[in-house]
Amino acid sequence: MRVEFSHTPVLLDTVVEYLAPKTGGLYVDATVGGGGHAEAILAAERGVRLIGMDRDPEALAASAKRLAPFGDKVRLVRSNFRALEKVLDELGEPRVDGILFDLGVSSHQLDTEERGFSYWGDAYLDMRMGPDAPKSAAELLAELDVGEITRILREYGEERWAARIAHFIGEERKKRPIRTAAQLVEIIKAAIPAGARRSGPHPARRTFQALRIAVNDELRALEEALGASVRRLRPGGRLVVISFHSLEDRIVKQHFATQARGCTCPPELPVCRCGKVPAIKILTRRPIVPGATEAEINPRARSAKLRAAERVLHEKGFE
Repeated sequence: MRVEFSHTPVLLDTVVEYLAPKTGGLYVDATVGGGGHAEAILAAERGVRLIGMDRDPEALAASAKRLAPFGDKVRLVRSNFRALEKVLDELGEPRVDGILFDLGVSSHQLDTEERGFSYWGDAYLDMRMGPDAPKSAAELLAELDVGEITRILREYGEERWAARIAHFIGEERKKRPIRTAAQLVEIIKAAIPAGARRSGPHPARRTFQALRIAVNDELRALEEALGASVRRLRPGGRLVVISFHSLEDRIVKQHFATQARGCTCPPELPVCRCGKVPAIKILTRRPIVPGATEAEINPRARSAKLRAAERVLHEKGFE
């Protein structure tokens, strides 16, 4: 069932606070979605310009409508955020003042049954966030061997029963293709012992998360995009990332720690020989999470974690 695009931006005030838009600044919303965060960034100061990126054409259409009052202050681009540098080069923008990532699947994608993200419906197992993803979840389940499916469920879904679920998938597809969400949910419920299904979240949640990440190559794309973001920020520019599960948050945390690390020479050396200087200053030592009121109003915000960092300038110059 096709639903009208809706978007409730998570941690909206916190995003604006840490991104700290300045008059005339240029910002990138690398996951513009329905445009909620972008609208707040544009409205924060006079003359703010924004580049909005998204791989989902429906999201871009919705954000174009929402951001229309800002006119030529907005440029929207259909692209995966892993192509951030390519997009900036094509637009003639070598540096920007801030970049936002709001990761994961949008509420609209979850609520649009035919997109195949939700384990509550009976739609085709698509799960592609945009037309750039080469294969659907159904195609992956048909083509990958059981060992690779096990790896995906274990690494991307942190699924305790990964091997058992993968085995059941392998046996079922010998009888008939696995093409719909309802089929996959039945297989997962059959694979997970009844005692393990009586408490906790929906038994299919981790498997669906893992498949979605695999279909869209989300984690490698995030690693590439974070590196590009640090390179393209001006001194004093801010990077803000909202993640929704532990795998994403771990990548962001580790990347920030690496980029904020200075000299790595052994302490016994009298002088530094590596010449390494921090590229960023971490602004959030611990992730910021939604308050009780926001979590109650928007239950999908409950797992959100926000981390922020600032590009620094050193005496050696800015590279």
